[in-house]
Amino acid sequence: MRRIAILGSTGSIGVNVLDVVARHPQRYAVAALAANVQWEKLLEQCLQFRPRVAALLDDAAAEALRAALRRAGSDTEVWAGADGVARIGALADADTVVAAIVGAAGLASTLAAARHGKRILLANKETLVLAGEWFMRTAREHHATVLPLDSEHNAIFQCLPADYAQGARAGDIHRLILTASGGPFRTRPLAELDAVTPEQACAHPNWVMGRKISVDSATMMNKGLEVIEARWLFGLPAERISVVIHPQSIVHSLVEYIDGSQLAQLGSPDMRTPIAHALAYPERIASGVQRLDLAAVGRLDFTAPDLGRFPCLRLGFEALRAGGSAPGALNAANEIAVAAFLDRQLRYTDIPRVCEDTLARVRVTSLDDLEAVIACDDGARELAREAASRFHSRRAAQ
Repeated sequence: MRRIAILGSTGSIGVNVLDVVARHPQRYAVAALAANVQWEKLLEQCLQFRPRVAALLDDAAAEALRAALRRAGSDTEVWAGADGVARIGALADADTVVAAIVGAAGLASTLAAARHGKRILLANKETLVLAGEWFMRTAREHHATVLPLDSEHNAIFQCLPADYAQGARAGDIHRLILTASGGPFRTRPLAELDAVTPEQACAHPNWVMGRKISVDSATMMNKGLEVIEARWLFGLPAERISVVIHPQSIVHSLVEYIDGSQLAQLGSPDMRTPIAHALAYPERIASGVQRLDLAAVGRLDFTAPDLGRFPCLRLGFEALRAGGSAPGALNAANEIAVAAFLDRQLRYTDIPRVCEDTLARVRVTSLDDLEAVIACDDGARELAREAASRFHSRRAAQ
């Protein structure tokens, strides 16, 4: 039986992991759960799955959870703060760690899991965007196994040779092709994008996701960051990674081989498919996902992305080529810009402008420890706040 720790259990990935786990009680047990601040939701999960430990980044939320668990007669121990969450990643009780805490906050706990040789089901983009080379090297040195949970990277993993993860047969691969839905504004006239509201940007046509990732999908920043992730997960340079718009979200990504063959992974747009694959790998288990009916789908469309419409995708490739701390700076700037947009302080079209302004002003350095990563992230966020403030002031003066 595998014992699982879930970092980010109250988010959409964590909820879906628990859904799949609950379908296979004979295979999986929950050793630990961690979240940011949603203690009421974490309380429900603790009472259902009875982990030995739960952790919350927010100290006040952790105390509220601790009191509620005592009243419910639960013996689940509660840890608080960033250190408490990082300890979950290293928990001796767990052999498998689901890394699904959103943002840079998930980096320390995911690194802890790698250093303790865990089987890591990776959904935290920032681990690879901020410190991809260092993280993957750490995982190899400590014999950790990294299995991607993002639907696109999991699809690529499924289409690669079985021994590819051990560094073999990379020469067989011509390129990786990430698919993107194009989000809700794929065909909207460019002149109308200035007026896009947070509610419109969060209404994804295919996936049910959180607000921040929904905006990233609309701008295609998510795909720019996924290109960076793919570079470190699979060891191929930027020029051998491409993106194609596929609005149906049925083909989740492809691998093109040197003989001209392209292998694709298809399925209904449901995160439980890659979750079930990674949980059971190299076996297969039922996920609860609705079966794909290609006849009912009827057609699959593919187009090249328009970088004029989606400048954030261009910025992802530029940051990857710049290397060092540039991808992390892009990620930090995007988090600041998206938060300001959701708070109605920036327009939708200001998001890539803030990101590009930050990339132009940030000093790119090499990264080899957590302190350096955090320092670069903090510096980029400050630059992004300054840029966001300037754009907001300009808009207000118009």
